[in-house]
Amino acid sequence: MHSLTHLFSPLKIGTMEIKNRIAMAPMATDFAEGDGTVTRRCIDYYEARARGGVGLIILEVCTIDAMSPYIPRTVGIWDDSFIPGLRELADAIHAHGARVIPQIAHPGPESLAPLFNGTQAIGPSAGIVNNLTKMRCREILPDEIPGIVAQFGEAARRARAAGFDGLELHAAHGYLLAGSFLSALRNRRTDNYGGTLAGRLRFPLEVLRAMKDKAGKDFPITMRISAEEPVPGGRDIRETGYIASIFADAGVDGFHVSSGVYPDLSWRVIPPTGTPYCLNARSAAEIRKAVEVPVMVVGRIVDPGMADDIVRRGDADMVVLGRSLLADPDWPNKAAAGAWDDIAPCIGCGLGCVRARESGLDMTCIINPAVGREREMEIRAAARSKKVLIAGGGPAGLEAARVAALAGHNVVLYEKEMRPGGQFNLAAVPPGKGELCKITQYLHRQARKAGAKITLGAEVTPGLVAEEKPDALVVATGGRPRRPDIPGADGENVFTAYDVLAGAVDIPPGKVLIIGGGMVGCELASFLAGTGDNITIGRTEVTIVEMTDAVGTDMFSEGRELLMEKLRHREVRIITSAAVKEIIPDGAVVVRGGAEEVISGMDCIVLAMGAEPVDDLSGAAGGVAEIHVIGDARAPRQVLDAIREGFEIGRAL
Repeated sequence: MHSLTHLFSPLKIGTMEIKNRIAMAPMATDFAEGDGTVTRRCIDYYEARARGGVGLIILEVCTIDAMSPYIPRTVGIWDDSFIPGLRELADAIHAHGARVIPQIAHPGPESLAPLFNGTQAIGPSAGIVNNLTKMRCREILPDEIPGIVAQFGEAARRARAAGFDGLELHAAHGYLLAGSFLSALRNRRTDNYGGTLAGRLRFPLEVLRAMKDKAGKDFPITMRISAEEPVPGGRDIRETGYIASIFADAGVDGFHVSSGVYPDLSWRVIPPTGTPYCLNARSAAEIRKAVEVPVMVVGRIVDPGMADDIVRRGDADMVVLGRSLLADPDWPNKAAAGAWDDIAPCIGCGLGCVRARESGLDMTCIINPAVGREREMEIRAAARSKKVLIAGGGPAGLEAARVAALAGHNVVLYEKEMRPGGQFNLAAVPPGKGELCKITQYLHRQARKAGAKITLGAEVTPGLVAEEKPDALVVATGGRPRRPDIPGADGENVFTAYDVLAGAVDIPPGKVLIIGGGMVGCELASFLAGTGDNITIGRTEVTIVEMTDAVGTDMFSEGRELLMEKLRHREVRIITSAAVKEIIPDGAVVVRGGAEEVISGMDCIVLAMGAEPVDDLSGAAGGVAEIHVIGDARAPRQVLDAIREGFEIGRAL
């Protein structure tokens, strides 16, 4: 196993001494109150990561202007009344030996002001569109800038008064106010705050001076910055190295290196499944050559060995983990103890941490449903040990087995296939999705380690239930592909996505119609489509038909962005707002805009229309006092819901 001596060595950023080289990335949570006050939930969430061994916590964006919230329940730092709550948060983190710095920002174009108080968002230039509100900002007037700079300074003063160890200025991704001024992609001003590199630097330099003046020259300030903006008109690594040296001379004590810009390359900001690990390490190494202050790097750092190697090679002085610490708050402690197999893996899916919030739900994690519920979801010993029989070894069943065994129950699980994972195994088949296997491997390993007895290749029947005589039965038998009740759905050349991904049918080069444009249908299209540029493989023309007005809407934004790019590259035809009326031998009849259209000339049709539950046990298992149906066996949804239900049932038994 890789030695982690570099990762677990101390580091100093300015006057701040940090016990190891692991930082927690700032991630918006919505765990504060609507008025910006820190909550007990927010404290519990951050304290869990401090307890888990992280050296430095960079808080999510703390907003400096009450009239310009960043998210609906943003953490406020715009008034002295927030200091006691922020101090309580800092004290809770310090109790576990971690340091903490808030990320200070004015949302600028990303402000939710239009939704909250009806005022227009502000930016360096007019016309920047907010991805959420879809509204355009107005240009900040020159005489408004000193007041905003003063807000940054006062926020820095409050950060020190609250007992924080420093602060971070967000100036990355051409995003928020400071980042927007810094990037030529958004700053189109012709006055002293734009037009030239010196002009674009003026606003963030004024902010830095105000922060230093108000918080003290010895109060450490880090800056989050994009190493590269790899779109036309964006900044390259050489320019970033140069401006980083200017910021360092102005008092920046360390840099937090990311990459990408909103909205054009948001996938580089939050890299999804299948993107390169350690995405920004090489760029961080270039910036490190340009400055004499510590450099931190973020971006798909998921493995302790990788993290240590970044520090060992000198690419960066510190690694920043975001979603990995959502998946497992104890990542640092487990890494230090050599228990790497016990680290719950982040696979970059974005379903809980990003997609859930985009849908108005609480932030969570597919592998850690306790995110934001750390106190209430603690696993405790059951009052009475029960014999628990679990039918099905997919994600829901495995998680139920793991948690129930940890709670002290006698758990036996049967899976009819010869390997665990259920339908989730098929999700790992499309290009770039192989790391999804980590979820199944982790859950299977941890359930066994907790004491669950797992038998593969054996199906639970009513007879087996009678033989086992369990106190509780958990039905986690998953789902089966849904065939719609429309003419032609049972045709001989009509298959399901399950059939294709499982290798049960072979789709030769030709023309394929996929009915259903959710994540499964789109990923299947990427899997099958070929432009014919490689003549040894041949051309496969894929058409997707989707009844709603967009495809891939059940994905998180950054993952969808990359997948749509792949579909365009592979020349996949997408037809939306089209309901399938009938499947014909070489295609389908669809209704679009009130008129019927015929899609023909297809060699085969593949159905990607979801699943239906499989539950042949709950109504036939007589004599069992306690029966629970979870996951797709209850109602087909995402793996996020399946694992959450497994966790909750395992804990409640």
